[in-house]
Amino acid sequence: MSAALAAVCALLVAGALWELVAERGESTSVLLRRRLRRRFEAPAGAGSAALSGLERRIEGAALEARVSPAMVLAAKLAGGVLSLPVAAAAAPIAPGRLGPLVLIGVPAAAFLAPDLLLERAARARRQRVSAALPDVLDLMATGAASGRSAGTLLGEAMRSASGPLRDELARAVAAIECGTSQEASLRALRERAAGGTLGTLAATLERSRRHGAPLSRTLHQQAGSLRGEQRRAVGERAARAAPKMQLVVALLLVPSVLLIVAAAIVANSGSLLPSF
Repeated sequence: MSAALAAVCALLVAGALWELVAERGESTSVLLRRRLRRRFEAPAGAGSAALSGLERRIEGAALEARVSPAMVLAAKLAGGVLSLPVAAAAAPIAPGRLGPLVLIGVPAAAFLAPDLLLERAARARRQRVSAALPDVLDLMATGAASGRSAGTLLGEAMRSASGPLRDELARAVAAIECGTSQEASLRALRERAAGGTLGTLAATLERSRRHGAPLSRTLHQQAGSLRGEQRRAVGERAARAAPKMQLVVALLLVPSVLLIVAAAIVANSGSLLPSF
């Protein structure tokens, strides 16, 4: 009841302020619009930059055909608003002094969740591209040794690739076939890769096209480097798996076996213990 009364009072105060401003006439309205325009000119530019960054994240996740920036912004706002009741309900029962942190952190996490999902999808896509790239680099190195151009190498690599790597190479090849210069196509490929392994390939092709640098040996070296990194990544995952398995054994398997032994002892306690 008190919350409803406070809301009604706030609405009445807002209405009174609106009437006071309206009494000043058209000059006050023009002045207010002018000040608001000056105040929000810089944030508008920042909002445009943020929207451009959101578009790049969607493109990095290859979801531009299904997801628009407006949909992501709507999901962020909906998550932040819908999580407010959950945060308000969880804050009073949070242990210690974590109530304010829960009240602020839950809506913030819900607001940032779409960005995290986009980043996760983009990271998974980059990993798939990196996993398929060494074989393509070896194929391109063989073609470069026979004197083929960068556009021809991209076309051959595209036909032999699959998954997201094929999609990225197909975009570059289609741009070249439609009349875009190789420099612009390779630059667009490097920007879409956002500094990943595919961006390194685009930079290598552009450097070879511009300066005549030897391409075959460089591509073979990049393929070997990528395979070495993949082997190290597999070894690191295997090393991290052992402690996780030990934790599962210690927390789940050992207590369950002890419970079974304890149940067997209790069930046969009459025959195990002497009767008095």
